Amino acid sequence: MKKILVLAAATAAITAAYASDPIITTSFTPDPAPYVHGDTVYLFTGHDEDDALYFKMKDWQLFSSTDMLNWTYRGTPISTATFGWAAQGDNAWAAQAIERNGKWYWYICAEDTARRGLHSIGVAVAPAPDGPYVDPIGKPLVPGTTLGYIDPSVFIDNDGRAWLFWGNNGLWYAPLADDMISLAGEVREVPGLNDPAAFGPMRKKMDYATNTMMMKTNYEEGPWVFRRGDIYYLVYAAGGVPEHMAYSYARDINGPWTYGGRIIDESPASFTIHGGSIEVGGRNFMFYHNGLAPNGGGFRRSTTVEEFEWKGDSIAFIGHTTGLLENGIGSGIDPYSRVEAETMAECYGLKTDRRAGTDHYITSVHNGDWLRVRRVDFGTRRAESATVGFGKIKDGGIVEFYIDHPGGEPFARIDASGSHTAPVISAPEGKHDVYLFFRGGDGELFDIDYWTIN
Repeated sequence: MKKILVLAAATAAITAAYASDPIITTSFTPDPAPYVHGDTVYLFTGHDEDDALYFKMKDWQLFSSTDMLNWTYRGTPISTATFGWAAQGDNAWAAQAIERNGKWYWYICAEDTARRGLHSIGVAVAPAPDGPYVDPIGKPLVPGTTLGYIDPSVFIDNDGRAWLFWGNNGLWYAPLADDMISLAGEVREVPGLNDPAAFGPMRKKMDYATNTMMMKTNYEEGPWVFRRGDIYYLVYAAGGVPEHMAYSYARDINGPWTYGGRIIDESPASFTIHGGSIEVGGRNFMFYHNGLAPNGGGFRRSTTVEEFEWKGDSIAFIGHTTGLLENGIGSGIDPYSRVEAETMAECYGLKTDRRAGTDHYITSVHNGDWLRVRRVDFGTRRAESATVGFGKIKDGGIVEFYIDHPGGEPFARIDASGSHTAPVISAPEGKHDVYLFFRGGDGELFDIDYWTIN
């Protein structure tokens, strides 16, 4: 009876997961910044704390995917402690990263101790996307002069020149030098910010610099800059609170800008919206955050993604969906190679470690928790056994492997107190979703590093 009840609870939890659509379910991941490098999509995110009642953000996280269905946690490579000038605590706000000439540059905003109450723009540099990152200049790249120096967006143009945009309640930009850690020109305001033809309809908003209400255009914060063909696009959070997503476009990086319209409605269960787009595998995806994850909300936000199409040179309106992407890119997950436990499409109850480096694992595993890996390709090879690489064994327990849904007979069952390898009960073939279901007592069971089929 207990087994039936646990499976029923799991099925209910999986159904609930389909009612929302976060692509990361081990932590809250606001302000997603995707970046395509080779055949891999890297996803740089903020990190809302589980108990946040306001913006409580101490560090930034990294994930990656080669299929747009399963995401691998790549660690927490930087935090406010990475920057000696930053206030230590809860001000690790939106960021974006980019690669150039073999180095990775992560542009962040954080409260500046020398400018108490103001944020500044900083940069961390690493030889690989997952680090190790250092602050190469030991000071802000763009010292804050107003309350609006947040939300940096970086872009490298076709001529090789890099640009940095940023701003809340204002919008600024400057060229970056070839070293990517210094400015190559003066900070300028984006032209036309108070022109409705450039940034949408006028509305009454609070001007935080003067603490008065003023008529301003649609632009709010969170710029995302990119180029497609001969046109520059500027996607941003718009409309005040609650925010929706809109865009403007230009034929020159210096403007003039033309308002393109609303592209995503207000984000469900979140009064903010922030994200950006990529093209990969000949398809286009828009990332942003919502508050729909369990225990989520306006200060505990999660990354979601929508596939979209272009209408000529215009971004078509993108509706909110209620599920994960149906189809991914590339081939499937190879179960005959080591599959990191922190690679998954979704999960229930699990957490990842909170450290930098390249070695990561799943923790906070309890009875009834599970994870799902989508489109696992067993091919026609005959699976003989399954192996789980456990980390720390705590109360101990069992890992069960299921095909397509966690019910019926598992195709493998591994006891953490045994050899960690067990014969396959029934060998699957072809492509399937794989569920790892965890059973045990009332305490925390174990940590898991990886799994593989032999």
